[in-house]
Amino acid sequence: MSTVSSAPAQTGVELPGVWNAPLTPHPDVRGHFVEVFRDSTLAEETGAGFRAVQASLSVSRRGVIRGVHYFPDGPGQVKVVSCAHGEVLDVLVDLRVGSPTFGRWSGTRLSQDEPRAVRIPRGVGHSFVALTDRAVVLYLCDEEYVPGRELTVHPFDADLDLPWPTGLATIVSDRDLAAPSLRELRERGLLPTY
Repeated sequence: MSTVSSAPAQTGVELPGVWNAPLTPHPDVRGHFVEVFRDSTLAEETGAGFRAVQASLSVSRRGVIRGVHYFPDGPGQVKVVSCAHGEVLDVLVDLRVGSPTFGRWSGTRLSQDEPRAVRIPRGVGHSFVALTDRAVVLYLCDEEYVPGRELTVHPFDADLDLPWPTGLATIVSDRDLAAPSLRELRERGLLPTY
């Protein structure tokens, strides 16, 4: 498994409502076991529980950037994400108009070797780049996905200046490449409120 040069586990700013916690692997001769989510732990550390109603896996090749995906006000998803295989740089962007960290980002390396879980509240955009030849991201969601509700911010928006690794050939979907900038979405009234 090839990986991009090491960097700090977390960068950027602390975003309100985001929970980011290391997970504890239990190794033995077979490999290791990791508990990726426990509601009582999340509730104890944040004061907010989480009821998962949908679980999804995303499998990506090295250099794939997914997002920045989000839901405007109304029905959406709170997510708890972790990396089950490989390594990704997971990037969150505060898209909540009125938030003290509006337009700022937070980045966390998620990997199978140093397991972490991140809780993403409504109104915070989610994206990641795969840093290994194969990366599998696990999403636990509190609401079922509703096609057509999810919107996207351009992942290379110069105003956001997201921390994508340099020198990495990237692969981005046509949908994400055609996405408007944060400024355009705000002018069109398509951003969530804090």
